[in-house]
Amino acid sequence: MIEITRETKETQITVKLSLYGSGKSNIHTGVGFFDHMLESFTKHAHIDMEVYCQGDVHIDDHHTVEDVGIVIGQALREAIYPVQNIERFGNATVVMDEASVSCDIDLSNRAFLVFELPVEGKVGTFDVELVEEFFRAFAFNLPLTLHLILNRGKNKHHMIEAAFKALAVALRRAVTVNENAGIPSTKGVL
Repeated sequence: MIEITRETKETQITVKLSLYGSGKSNIHTGVGFFDHMLESFTKHAHIDMEVYCQGDVHIDDHHTVEDVGIVIGQALREAIYPVQNIERFGNATVVMDEASVSCDIDLSNRAFLVFELPVEGKVGTFDVELVEEFFRAFAFNLPLTLHLILNRGKNKHHMIEAAFKALAVALRRAVTVNENAGIPSTKGVL
């Protein structure tokens, strides 16, 4: 089990994570919709994860969402790198009713984000612009190359949840053990 703690003037966060788990989660960020997204992520990634965050949500949810992305990325970095004997690449398309989102990842140890999920406004009280902030913090702190593309959708909740689930399935596939892979790069290092 990997444990990472991060404390700033804005947030105090602890993440505990087992990469090869069964999808159990215990998530408490103070942001209900975000907790739901992280629970979906752990379930479909088959990661066991605990997240505890005390953030300045009296201001808004921005620091909590972004900083949790940082810490989850750091915990996964510790669990995954150096990359060896895993598939490295993963992709998935997840549908939720009318919504369809595709995710492609490369555990390249290089940070990049392509985010084409044009959602605006709120889901309940949650500002959906924070979804991109989470994925950016996650990708740049892991680091990995992450492409999230909306294929179609109308319901913001469905589109965002499909994105979290697509990332989960793509990550699960990328960390699939392959003893023949060695270091999965022609460079010999990642």
